Amino acid sequence: MTTEGIPIAAEDTDPDPAAGPVNPVTEGAERDQGSESADASHASLKYSLLGPSLTKAGQDSVNQSKVSEIIYSASKGSKFFNREEVKDKILTAKVEQILAKKRQLESLDLSRELRHADNLIAELELSRDLTQHIVHLDCDAFYAAVEQLDRPELKDVPFAVGGGVLTTCNYVARRFGCRSGMAGFVAKKLCPQLVLLPLNFDKYTAKAGEVREVLAEYDPRFESASIDEAYLNITEYCANHGMTPEEAVAQMREEVHKRTNITVSAGIAANARLAKICSNINKPNGQFILPRERMAIMEFMRDLPCRKVNGIGRVLERELSAVGVNTCGDIYPQRQFLNRLFGEKTYEFLIRCYLGLGRTNVQPAEEYERKSVGTESTFRDMDDPAQLREKLRWTAQELEKDMERAGCKGRTLCLKVKLHTYEVLTRQVVVPRAMWLADDLYNYALPMLSKLEQEFPRMRLRLMGLRCTHLVNTKKPDTLAFFGLKRKTSSGETAAGSRVVGLEDQPEAMIDHDPDIAEGETGPPNIPHSGQSPFRRHGKELIPNPKPEGQPVAAGEDEEWWDCPICNRPQAADERKLNEHIDLCLSRQAILETVKQESLMARPIIPPASRGTTPDNRKGKERKRGRSAAATSDPRQKKLCFG
Repeated sequence: MTTEGIPIAAEDTDPDPAAGPVNPVTEGAERDQGSESADASHASLKYSLLGPSLTKAGQDSVNQSKVSEIIYSASKGSKFFNREEVKDKILTAKVEQILAKKRQLESLDLSRELRHADNLIAELELSRDLTQHIVHLDCDAFYAAVEQLDRPELKDVPFAVGGGVLTTCNYVARRFGCRSGMAGFVAKKLCPQLVLLPLNFDKYTAKAGEVREVLAEYDPRFESASIDEAYLNITEYCANHGMTPEEAVAQMREEVHKRTNITVSAGIAANARLAKICSNINKPNGQFILPRERMAIMEFMRDLPCRKVNGIGRVLERELSAVGVNTCGDIYPQRQFLNRLFGEKTYEFLIRCYLGLGRTNVQPAEEYERKSVGTESTFRDMDDPAQLREKLRWTAQELEKDMERAGCKGRTLCLKVKLHTYEVLTRQVVVPRAMWLADDLYNYALPMLSKLEQEFPRMRLRLMGLRCTHLVNTKKPDTLAFFGLKRKTSSGETAAGSRVVGLEDQPEAMIDHDPDIAEGETGPPNIPHSGQSPFRRHGKELIPNPKPEGQPVAAGEDEEWWDCPICNRPQAADERKLNEHIDLCLSRQAILETVKQESLMARPIIPPASRGTTPDNRKGKERKRGRSAAATSDPRQKKLCFG
């Protein structure tokens, strides 16, 4: 095509790029008829082939229609293309069902649904919090920026990081339509002069650590979303330093650039959802602030394309577009239909998007409750049963390492495979006991694999994964912490939480299409050797936040301790707190002594046997009361009295 090797810019006849990418689904009626009628029937498929990174920065000025044509032509006839075509037909049928259901609803009285929607909006409106300054910080083309530090000659050259699949690319390459998650051979079609660089996670992790040290000075409890992005709450920092959010974020971005020589972009808003959207507006090396005012937020969301909201992807975007929801402002007129069409959870999510609501709590990522632990890898097509079992054994061993690092066991084991036709199959089993050892995982996963082989004779796989859910925590509980006491740590002991925990979710784009794996290779791509790293690296590890300079020593670290003179337990070296603890210990001691004295006074006095009472007489009296002699003759029995 004539567009290869030339930046694909939007033409004058194209819609305004600021309004978002061209959606062939909504504009298919305007296409020319004739020789392109067959391709026009694949308009939705072409739009879907643009990938999940369509809204990445640097794509707004690209003519996405031309990019989709190139991707369509380059991948047509492949197994990946055939699978995507099947998925598109399934989605098309689902959209038709949604439209048919909506036509039925339009003939009904939906006043009840309308009142319910209005009540929900009023209820959610009461939860709106406009008191916080939430920041979403995102490094600009992070992997590419780090590589450019070592190779400055690539500054004006289109290059990407990755092999079979691009993990990122610089902004020069993005002008050609290249983006993360794109197959390398497709990117070469768009930009033949594209330079591909191998991944180096050690380099990226070290640079990310430098960025995190700066962030910790502004919010020690910042939340890492991945290796190159984070959420911060700078409300307290701004109040303590007498700075506006714009000034604080500009200063933070400048400090990051001075220390690391890479640029970052930021969004400032009243909640995390809005901050995430805002951080993509002035990329690269910019920031955008959305005022903490309800009217400003509602106006901002009214014209925002739904695809710009984190959590709305290609499938939901197409379903919403079919019912007339293209922007967040379109949600309100259709509110009476949404619950019936998409379900309660999606319905409430969309209402929150319309209102511009989101969470305001920001906390370290490791404090969130973990739902599952899993691992998966992609490889050349494999159909040999022995090799499949060897791959399953290897996957179980990798999952054991992840489970050990996470400190948990699983009660449900899930097997995931992807056929050579890109069809994904999953099976799961509830195990009789919580497990984490590789042998147990393999023994319970093997029957699921064997059953799949029976259902699909001569099955050929290109991906295999194992995942444990319904987790049980195996970390040893801190007994002293349970009772409100602090724990002494030796100088050689590792503090709790200092362990690096790997996330189980590798981006699907990273494993979806990788034709560059060597023939016969059974391990996943981009995995360092065991000598380099004890586990795989994919850029989404959970790493504890660094401590800012001047922060007081946290509990569990070396600090001065005073022993309580009553209970001899170590206490923090604080006179007021120690006195309060001593008073509590004295109160406990007094209570114990009182209880002991009362129990002695209440103990019954047993009369001696010589006082006119013989064992036979006592036995007779007890028989009259209906009690057996054996009941009182047992010397182990003790009579208790409360009164």
